[in-house]
Amino acid sequence: MPPVLRFEPIPHEGLEFADTVLVVDVIRATTTAVAFLEAGASELWFAPSHDHALALKADGFVVAGETHGAKPAGFDLGNSPLEALRANVKGKRVVMSTTNGTRAASLAARSARRLALASLWNLDAAARWAQSAARSEIAVLASGKEGRFGLDDTFVAGALFARLSGEPDDGARAARLIFQAFENPADPLQVAAAGRALEAIGLGYDVGAAAKTNQSQTVPVLAGSEGPYLVFRRTSL
Repeated sequence: MPPVLRFEPIPHEGLEFADTVLVVDVIRATTTAVAFLEAGASELWFAPSHDHALALKADGFVVAGETHGAKPAGFDLGNSPLEALRANVKGKRVVMSTTNGTRAASLAARSARRLALASLWNLDAAARWAQSAARSEIAVLASGKEGRFGLDDTFVAGALFARLSGEPDDGARAARLIFQAFENPADPLQVAAAGRALEAIGLGYDVGAAAKTNQSQTVPVLAGSEGPYLVFRRTSL
């Protein structure tokens, strides 16, 4: 039987997943995650908090992330996909902590059988991975913006559902309709609250970068955990 296609627009406690999950935080954590692995990072770790991320600095990790868009004190890098592509991370482990994306992934990892990170950058590759990994369900979890619905992540979810085969739930159908309403991927990202917030602090260039489609065949796939950290490794499709 074809898998159920399920959309969860907002992360919240109590969510449970039966099978395969794609986590989306297009502005910017899942886009930046792809960029770090493209730049040669050996592993990408998601931390549950900034303090947990900083605790790995002494072990040689590159520490990256943001609070309300800006690089936190003590971090080596922010949450910019363009910065990540240029970063000296080849062969190194990177740990990330962000406002929305890393927390959504941690929530999904509690129950998902398989989990990966999706963005516009790896859109086709992420869809192929999910289709091949799924047995009964492919869920897309949008990270949203600080507990609220995000147009940007929903647009990406719709783009994924347009590429996936299965039986969509109402949420997946709605996301696909939102995707079909826009011709240019930059438009929903720029008008979304996350995009406007970055523009307001002078980081609007990252919104344009995140809107580029199929820049990479890299899919960050959850390989396991180390204590409270999620460990992602690169799969190319």
